[in-house]
Amino acid sequence: MPSFRVLIAGGGIGGLCLAQGLRKAGVDCTVFERAPDIVRSGYRLHMNGAGGRALKECLPENLYELYMQTSRTTPRREVFVQLDHLGNELGARPHIGPPNDPVRPHTAVNRRTLRQIMAVGLEDVIRFGTTVTGYEDDGDRVRVHLDDGSSATGDVLVAADGINSVIRRQLLPGVTTVETGDRGLYTTAPLTDDLAATLPEALFDGFAQVLGPDGAMIVYGVFQPRRPIAEAVAELAPGARVDPVDPYIMVNLGVVADSPFGREPPDLWQASAGELHDLMRRASSGWHPALAGLVEHIDDSSIFPVAVRRLEPTDPWTATRVTLLGDAIHAMPPSFGAGANSALRDAAALTRALTTAVDGRAPLLSAIAEYEAEMRAEVFPVLRASADPRAYDMDFTPVDVPVPGRD
Repeated sequence: MPSFRVLIAGGGIGGLCLAQGLRKAGVDCTVFERAPDIVRSGYRLHMNGAGGRALKECLPENLYELYMQTSRTTPRREVFVQLDHLGNELGARPHIGPPNDPVRPHTAVNRRTLRQIMAVGLEDVIRFGTTVTGYEDDGDRVRVHLDDGSSATGDVLVAADGINSVIRRQLLPGVTTVETGDRGLYTTAPLTDDLAATLPEALFDGFAQVLGPDGAMIVYGVFQPRRPIAEAVAELAPGARVDPVDPYIMVNLGVVADSPFGREPPDLWQASAGELHDLMRRASSGWHPALAGLVEHIDDSSIFPVAVRRLEPTDPWTATRVTLLGDAIHAMPPSFGAGANSALRDAAALTRALTTAVDGRAPLLSAIAEYEAEMRAEVFPVLRASADPRAYDMDFTPVDVPVPGRD
């Protein structure tokens, strides 16, 4: 298939990884990204073996090395830690996923940095400021409609456009979006040497969750790159547009709907940054001085609200030239830190599937069907587990969730 072309709706984590993988395999693709550039859409991302292996498979060697060098330093324990509000450790749970690299484990990245790295070399592939609004599939080709009134045609369309995917709504209109009622605030605090010296050691493990007696929840995640980002970029991708990022600690408030703290919260989207900061101060009132002190160090300009939504796993569907990856088909709560890793896993798996079709080793629809079946088998259990009320229990894992239709 010498003229084979893949259309990708969405230039987030999964869409960019897929584009890199396809380019590496010699497959033509175009990414349609509605944002005008790579914007801030979160902070620290947990990385596990699945996500890291996908990046190694899809990225050119220099960009993979740039990802590794700009990812977080290796902690003493790569675990999910739970503390009480006085700083006492209640338990720890290993992160899910395949075994990590024993020498340079996959740890965490700054989300925007990873997206900027994955955009390097795709300048002729990504069409920023362009939104896919729908598609037509005649069985032989797929035509996407764009918000500027134009269209584009390819052999396959991939929905990588997130939980609000217009492609999924057209392809699988029965998929249910669940408003969990949980909300939160994402923030960061600059991590200086003096501040780091005051913090409990457990905060420097993989990820730490602190629960207050009134149900307020704050999660802490350190980001300290293995190497200064500008220095690594200068050596491995000279001239690439990757912004420097100083060390920080992500300090995120969780407002759980059925907790005493979450029953009457303010409107997070109407409140000022100062009011939101005060809400976090109230949440951490009476906590261990170092935990409450981190809240004081938050940069007000970094605060933004989020609403936790997810998708319901859907029944198998008939494979077509339109397929999906990441949040477009399995958006999940952050309980296991698996959302981005699952999107990267999808991207690598779909790259392999499409490459087998382009090379003539499998019929296209058979390759897509196999990808979709594998994705449902591997990721839907994590989606179900992340939505389970026990998701933050230290002894709970995805294998504890029964799969509908199985004994």
